[in-house]
Amino acid sequence: MFAYIQSIFQSLDVMQIVAATFFLIAIIDPFGNVPVTINMEKQGAKINPWVVCIASAIILLAFLMLGESLMKIFGIKVEYFAVAGGFIIFLMALEMILDITIFKADVEGNGNVVPLAFPMYAGPGAFTALIAMTAEYKVINLVMAVLVCILILFAVLSGTHWLMKYLGKNTLYIIRKFFGIIVLAIACQLMFANLALVFK
Repeated sequence: MFAYIQSIFQSLDVMQIVAATFFLIAIIDPFGNVPVTINMEKQGAKINPWVVCIASAIILLAFLMLGESLMKIFGIKVEYFAVAGGFIIFLMALEMILDITIFKADVEGNGNVVPLAFPMYAGPGAFTALIAMTAEYKVINLVMAVLVCILILFAVLSGTHWLMKYLGKNTLYIIRKFFGIIVLAIACQLMFANLALVFK
C-alpha cells in the first residue's frame, strides 16, 4: 500500500499539472462567464458556488476516469480522439477570438447544476480536453489539474460581483480573447502532435 502511494506521488509532475490547469481554465473560462453568471442572478437564480463547484468536480473526475474505458468499448484509440478533440477545441477557440457562435446549446434550466455546472463548466469542451490530454499527460496530474481548476472556479464564483465591479466588461473581454489564443495554440499542438503518431 505504501509503495503504491509512493508511486503515485512520484508520478506527480508540476509542469504537467500547471499546463493542464491552464488549458482547462482556458476551456472552462470562468472569467469570461462572469457576465453570464451575473445575468442569471438578475433573472432570479440563486447561485451557490459550493454546489456549482462540487457538481462540476464530480462530473469532470467521473468523465476523466471513465472516458478512456468508453473509448475502448467503441474501439477508439486515444491518439485519434486527441486529433478529433483538438479540432473541436480549435473551433471553440475561434468562438472565443472571433465572437461567433459555432456550437449552439439548447439546454434549458436555471440553477447551480444545470446549466452552470453542466454544460457551462463541466461540458463537452472540458470533456474533450481531458480525454485528449490523456494522450500526453498522466491521469494523476490531470486529476490534480481538475482540482486546482475547481478551486479557481470557486474563487471566481465567490467574487463574481467584485470582478465585475473592479475589472469591468472590457477587461474580462480581453481576458477571454487572451485565453482564446492560448486555446487555439494548444488545439493546434494536440492535432499535429497526435497526427504524427497516427501516421506512424
